[in-house]
Amino acid sequence: MSLLWPELLWLLLLLPLLVAAYFWLLARRKKFALRFASLGLVKEAIGGGARWRRHLPPSLFLLALAVLIVAMARPTATVTLPTQQETIILAMDVSGSMRAKDVEPNRLEAAQNAARGFVGQLPPSTRIGVVSFAGTASLVQPPTLSREDVLAAIDRFHLQRGTATGSAILVSLDSLFPDAGIDVSGVIYGDESRHKGRSLDEAGKAERKEFTPVPPGSYASAAIILLTDGQRTTGPDPLKAARMAADRGVRVYTVGVGTLEGEVIGFEGWSFRARLDEETLKKVAGMTLGEYFHAGSALDLKKVYETLNSRLVFEKKQTEVTALAAAAAAVLSLLAAGLSLLWFNRIA
Repeated sequence: MSLLWPELLWLLLLLPLLVAAYFWLLARRKKFALRFASLGLVKEAIGGGARWRRHLPPSLFLLALAVLIVAMARPTATVTLPTQQETIILAMDVSGSMRAKDVEPNRLEAAQNAARGFVGQLPPSTRIGVVSFAGTASLVQPPTLSREDVLAAIDRFHLQRGTATGSAILVSLDSLFPDAGIDVSGVIYGDESRHKGRSLDEAGKAERKEFTPVPPGSYASAAIILLTDGQRTTGPDPLKAARMAADRGVRVYTVGVGTLEGEVIGFEGWSFRARLDEETLKKVAGMTLGEYFHAGSALDLKKVYETLNSRLVFEKKQTEVTALAAAAAAVLSLLAAGLSLLWFNRIA
């Protein structure tokens, strides 16, 4: 725990003065007390329990003041709270290498099964979008609250050639910020596509849109989950796309599927070795303050999505707990007053 205004703790030095004042008042009352012939008889009548009862309410009130002073110093602590994620984009690799069976029944089916379970565990208020990518990337399901539409989009995957990891990140960003003027076509296909299908005025307006980068991971309303099993073979550099995501504060959680040594895959009359590019996936996650996960089996993949669900539904964050401290002080004060009324028919 840390304090935003630690200098206010100097007020705790006043508490010993209050303790001294309390005992001074007790001594002052004794001067006006009646004198009994036998103090032993009085003590026996009162009983031993009365002595600690007499001092407990003031002690509780003193403790309440101490907690209140700590509350004034504005304490902060790392607590687990529900996240504010409103939108999750599932970007899933549908390249030919996803037919490999090192992850049973094969990589694609295992990824689909795990994604279905993940979708079912997300809060109903979270919108989910689906991006599929191979040689290029496309938004197959815009962000929606309909779980049926999301599951139908996942079921419609079909394998294609190529792995455009960077394109997947860009299309995911564009689906999160449709009005931000992200030039997806220009980045993916080159400068010659920037003005294609648009008037010069429209293109100029899009290019003149100003953008101010924000700290990585600061955009708490959305996140991207990128699942792939191979290296980029086409499209823009995924690290450049990750930089665009980081500049917009969006976290990218990357999932690498398959064995680290790779596997020889036959697809449409040709064969190749599909090898996982862990280094790039780790860099993408690191740049955006996301996290990288490796799934070498169907069970691993299921556990990865369960972990992602816990990361996206709840998160640990540094939070000011002044209200909790103030509430504790109030409870102690009420307890002190209640005991004083119960035992002595007075508050003070």
